[in-house]
Amino acid sequence: MEGVSYQRFPKIKIRELQDNFMKFELRETDASIANALRRVMIAEVPTIAIDLVEIEVNSSVLNDEFIAHRLGLIPLVSDRAMSMRFSRDCDACDGDGQCDFCSVEFELRAKCHGDQTLDVTSRDLVSHDHTVVPVEFGAQDNPDNKGIIIVKLRRGQELVLRAIARKGVGKDHAKWSPAATVTFMYEPDIYINEELMETLSYREKLDFIESSPTKVFDINPNTHQVYVCDAEAYTYDDEVLKKAEAMKKPGLVEIRAKEDSFIFTVETSGAIKASQLLLNAIEVLKQKLDAVRLSADTVEADEQFGELGAHMRGG
Repeated sequence: MEGVSYQRFPKIKIRELQDNFMKFELRETDASIANALRRVMIAEVPTIAIDLVEIEVNSSVLNDEFIAHRLGLIPLVSDRAMSMRFSRDCDACDGDGQCDFCSVEFELRAKCHGDQTLDVTSRDLVSHDHTVVPVEFGAQDNPDNKGIIIVKLRRGQELVLRAIARKGVGKDHAKWSPAATVTFMYEPDIYINEELMETLSYREKLDFIESSPTKVFDINPNTHQVYVCDAEAYTYDDEVLKKAEAMKKPGLVEIRAKEDSFIFTVETSGAIKASQLLLNAIEVLKQKLDAVRLSADTVEADEQFGELGAHMRGG
């Protein structure tokens, strides 16, 4: 309809926030935007990961390829990934991917001199850039926190290598994905028909509550009134609806999904903080939308100017 605007202004409300975990609400938008945000967070927010390994000495029980693969999966602190260049686009090193603008160098030297097995871990990786280091899980001063094990060495065994970390995205390889998990669900809207509920006995009310696999409903011990204690625990399994049908009480509860309200749960690998992952994902999504808009403008220009428009772009 002419003159009608479908523009929306999505809103985000943070419910819970930790370094590697967050829970937030996304409102006043639709599933296409929610899923686009989820997919960008998983596969298109850049991080830094080891991409090239040059092994000088390896007398361990693991072959070179196995060690290189394990090194690539070690999450690295990637706070500056957004400002780095992709190695394929770097003009400072002609795409070689070994300069300060698009890569970070690591070294590892370890040799077992004793009878006890030596654990070679991510803490043994020496970075040439103090801002890009292996992620630490737990307190750094905790003696039990030895980092991520790369390989174990016995007496006389040695490992010497050089590694290059580069910027990348999860859709190219999972090692660059900053997210351990990103999920969203429709916010449920649950309505209890109080008149029908009061026709049930106390035992029937308990049976109805227990039919839900998750703790969605509860009962007041004094008034025996059933109420919704945690709507978000509902998993859209329809078990309570089936129970109501079995009790000959259709319409006992009505459950609808709010189609413009979503609850996100985000857990990161530690490469970047959960809050920064969300901000970076929004920035990447904006860039992609700008590219679509530019492409649409280009098509419109071609339709308007024909061959002249294509010639001006070098086509």
